Amino acid sequence: MGNVEVEMLTQTSEYALRAMVCLACQRDRLSPTPELARLADVPQNYLAKVLQMLASADLVTGRRGVGGGYRLSREPADIKLLEIVNAVDSGRWLRVAAPSENPALASLQETLQEASNAIRRVLGQTTLGDVLDRVDGSGPAVVHNMAS
Repeated sequence: MGNVEVEMLTQTSEYALRAMVCLACQRDRLSPTPELARLADVPQNYLAKVLQMLASADLVTGRRGVGGGYRLSREPADIKLLEIVNAVDSGRWLRVAAPSENPALASLQETLQEASNAIRRVLGQTTLGDVLDRVDGSGPAVVHNMAS
């Protein structure tokens, strides 16, 4: 009998999504890692590793030293949430175990697979720009002052 296992978004994915949304809100300037960690509510050391993965995927660019920090590599409207998740958790997220021989468990696994597919579809259709546009219905201007 197979086990019913499902792993939706990992903590790393969630942290990456939070950081990218915060960078999208601050896209006119570089955001230093300590400030970004505070805004995204992510541990700074963990965030530094996540930002390295995002930079390797060409989703962010960084500059070291005084006045350094990170910014998006592209416009928020050009970055799909699925790209972000795949950059930090390629293949490890939204996993559903192999089908069970137990009909009830097999049915559950089928339902979980449908949920997984729906999440992938939504993340693949949604951009950072879409996320910002949903804030109070007034777009990025509302969230631009996050650092205050």
